[in-house]
Amino acid sequence: MYQQPPEHQGAAYSAAQPAEPNIHHFVTTTFELPGYRVVRNYGVVRGIIVRSRSIVGSLGASLQQIVGGNISLYTELCEQARNDAYELMIQHALEVGANAIIGVRYDATEITQGVSEVLCYGTAVVVAPEDRG
Repeated sequence: MYQQPPEHQGAAYSAAQPAEPNIHHFVTTTFELPGYRVVRNYGVVRGIIVRSRSIVGSLGASLQQIVGGNISLYTELCEQARNDAYELMIQHALEVGANAIIGVRYDATEITQGVSEVLCYGTAVVVAPEDRG
């Protein structure tokens, strides 16, 4: 099971216990991490989020469309949906015991008008530093 990082364990945390690396630093779209080797493969992990546009957001975005350029309301909505899917994928990887995720990809599908699914997925693995000897 996932062990909380030291900053979340309070005063009971022993300084002698080594802190595990932050999994966010070991997430990549490539299939390898330089300086590390894969020692265990847990398979596919994913995070899925389904979002809809609000009426207020749609009206604001419609006004931005008239002016042209970046439609920041949609950009923010898309970025938040991707981030939420990414964090769900991270949680899934931690639950299976991984310390890294390789081959990460995103996919998005419009389910109905104004409702979209964002999927973030990758391969959950355990990595260890390569022997330098």
